[in-house]
Amino acid sequence: MHGYTHNKDDYAKRLRRIEGQVRGLARMIDNDEYCIDVLTQVSATTKALQAVALGLLDEHLKHCVSEALTEGGGQADEKIREASDAIARLVKS
Repeated sequence: MHGYTHNKDDYAKRLRRIEGQVRGLARMIDNDEYCIDVLTQVSATTKALQAVALGLLDEHLKHCVSEALTEGGGQADEKIREASDAIARLVKS
């Protein structure tokens, strides 16, 4: 079981909302909307995706990494490396 399983419906709802935002962005481009308005919506969509990513990362740390640390050994090292890599990817984006 993954750490986000108990919040799966919330994540799915948020992602569907983001999907709607992206479709709205495409419509804005099709309708030749003002650049700043499009950029504002891009920023809002980016922030929404970042919020999902941070939520998933938090769930991963609380569930997967914590469980691996309790078990110890190589599994713990692997989960910490995965989390560190994920954080590095988020910071770069």
